[in-house]
Amino acid sequence: MKIEKLNILVTGATRGVGLATIKAFTKETSAIFALGRDFTKFPAELATNVERIEYELEDVDGIPALVESLPHIDILVNNAGLMLTKPHDEYSRADVSKILAVNLEAPIALMREVSKSMMGRKSGRIINVASIAGHNGLYFDLWYGISKAGLINATKTYAKLLGEYGIAVNSIAPGPIETDMLNAIPIERQEGFKNAVPSHRCAKPEEVAEIVRWLAEDSPAYMTGACLDVNNGYLMR
Repeated sequence: MKIEKLNILVTGATRGVGLATIKAFTKETSAIFALGRDFTKFPAELATNVERIEYELEDVDGIPALVESLPHIDILVNNAGLMLTKPHDEYSRADVSKILAVNLEAPIALMREVSKSMMGRKSGRIINVASIAGHNGLYFDLWYGISKAGLINATKTYAKLLGEYGIAVNSIAPGPIETDMLNAIPIERQEGFKNAVPSHRCAKPEEVAEIVRWLAEDSPAYMTGACLDVNNGYLMR
C-alpha cells in the first residue's frame, strides 16, 4: 500500500530552530519545502531530501503566488523571525514595517493561503514559533515582543476559524535559544535567564524543534489554540 507523503513547509529553515526542525522531519514519509533567504550554508546532506525556496518574507504580497506554486501543504511551520534590537525610541517607520511584515504579516498570510487546501482536505497542522517575549515583552526590542504577542493571538484566531475543518493551529513560546539570534540579546539578559532556570542554560535548537515536530505529527487533534511555553520554568503561568 502506497502511503502519501506529507508536504511540510518550514520558514526560516536555513539555521537555528528552522534547520533543526527540517532535520527532525526529514524521512521517507515527508516532502519538505525549506523557505529561507540564503542557502549558501545549508547542509549538503539535506539537499536531496529537501526542496529549497529562496524567498524574502518582507514580500507579503507575493505569498499567495508562492503558495500557489507549491503542492498542497499538510504541515506549516512559521518559524522565521526578525529581531532588530533597537531602543524603543530609535525605531523608524521602516523598521516597524519590516519587523511586522516578517514576524506577523507573513505568518498570517501563509496561514491564510495554505489553509485553503487544508480546508478542502479536512486536515492540517500549523505551528507558529512565537517567543517568551510575546508574554513578558522586551526592553531592548519593543516591536519584536509586540509582533510575537500578535502571532500568539493570531494562532488562537486561526484555531477558531479552522477547527471545524480538522485543522489544528498551535504556537510555542521559547525562551532564549542557542542560535545566532542569541547574540542579539544583551549578555546581562542572557545571564539573568540562565541564573533563573533550573538547568542554568538556554535551550538547544533541537529541543525546540522536537516540540514543533510533536505538535505537527503526534499531538492529539483535540489540541488546538494552545501556546506551549518552552522556557525551563522561567515564566510559569
